Amino acid sequence: MERLNKQMVEAPARPVRVLQFGEGNFLRAFVDYMIDIANEKTDFNGSVVLVKPITFGNLDMFHEQDCRYTVMLRGLVEGSPVEMSRTITSVSDAVDAYGEYEKYAAYAKLDTLRFIVSNTTEAGIVLDENDRFDLCPPNTYPGKLTKFLFERAEAFDYAQDKGLIILPVELIDDNGIELKRCVKALVKLWKLGEKFEKWLDEACVFTSTLVDRIVTGYPRGEDTAIWEKLGYEDRLLVTGEPFALWVIESEKDISAELPLPQCELPVIFTDNQKPYKQRKVRILNGAHTSFVPAAFQYGYDYVLDAMNDELILNFMQKTLYDEVIPTLALPKADLMAFAEAVTGRFKNPYIKHALLSICLNSVSKWRARCMPSLLGYVEKEGKLPERLTFSLASLMGLYHGGKLVDGKLECLRGGQPYVLQDDAAVLEFFAANSDKPACEMAQMFLSNENFFGQDLTQIPGLLDYVSEALNEILSKGMRTVMTERFGG
Repeated sequence: MERLNKQMVEAPARPVRVLQFGEGNFLRAFVDYMIDIANEKTDFNGSVVLVKPITFGNLDMFHEQDCRYTVMLRGLVEGSPVEMSRTITSVSDAVDAYGEYEKYAAYAKLDTLRFIVSNTTEAGIVLDENDRFDLCPPNTYPGKLTKFLFERAEAFDYAQDKGLIILPVELIDDNGIELKRCVKALVKLWKLGEKFEKWLDEACVFTSTLVDRIVTGYPRGEDTAIWEKLGYEDRLLVTGEPFALWVIESEKDISAELPLPQCELPVIFTDNQKPYKQRKVRILNGAHTSFVPAAFQYGYDYVLDAMNDELILNFMQKTLYDEVIPTLALPKADLMAFAEAVTGRFKNPYIKHALLSICLNSVSKWRARCMPSLLGYVEKEGKLPERLTFSLASLMGLYHGGKLVDGKLECLRGGQPYVLQDDAAVLEFFAANSDKPACEMAQMFLSNENFFGQDLTQIPGLLDYVSEALNEILSKGMRTVMTERFGG
């Protein structure tokens, strides 16, 4: 079978408009996928150059396939299974920032360049005061970006129209604000001058972004069958779900320069991404955190299996529609549509998402994802949200009875061990207190301000409900308790 290359899928030569730090699956199935569509449907007319920003690994497969690859999106759309493939031609080259430094650095002087995209992981946007300007390239991503932008400013004599739009997608809050903070700190540390700092402020746009798409990557074990279906071999094949969302926040309006919404792509330009982040955290992530501990104790191991149980599905949906959405500020129709999409994503038959992997750091996740909804509901309705409150009891049930083994909590489900990872203080609490009566343990847990930032026992009725529910879970088992409480 022939290997995918540019002769098989031709495309016009386009000017390089995007430099992308990171060549991983997510960016290729998200950003480069969208730019490919923009090239087809608008006059964007730009190509992407991928930059390998780390020392290990190589770009051989990209060069062997002339930077052509396939994105296959699989999942449920409006309840029906969908599978769609697109051969991406928006990437024109891939360069090693270390092994090909001169080639990489030359892009700073490229007239057509306008955007920089990055996904260097959450640890990538950090300030390292030991990083050095004279390194080729500097060690950190903020260091690389600072030097790159300085050399561009110098090359174009600080022309205002040669600034760049920076689009980080790393999963940290206010990623663009944090990246700019790191860059400006290095400007001062490296003594690059007020003229450059002013150019950064006036000519460049640092956006903060929120991204959402599950990208499952290379389909190991399925690749040969997919190649047969495609009619060619593709070693860079990347799979993901159909759902996507890209929220781009900036002080300056850049929507005219990146015409993605015109292609009916799920991209939102805004001066405030916080409502969209809140929607994602409280609905998508909150759904996971509220039903997963109960679903695991109920006997399931994967999200899809749990979603195929009507009782669990109904519990999750009522949590979202009746208890979470009423506390959020965006238009109700928008929130309802997002919640409906969440159900479809959880029921995606192509994604095998282990419940225990979602349970990592469950206490801090519950505090960030579910507690604001619970507090908002109490404030608005004057009573407890039953399912969110039960999720707190089920969380305690998940950790109950565990023993510390090599820094992890080993618990039992049906006599079979499972392992939980969390902050040491959380694991030590459950290991030390699981022999106490449910009411005493709940009192100690809910009043722990280190866990929740406040004393949750001050919420009327919460301690009584959690104590009673936890006692039932421990004495009857999760399946019986959920059936009795939520099976009607």
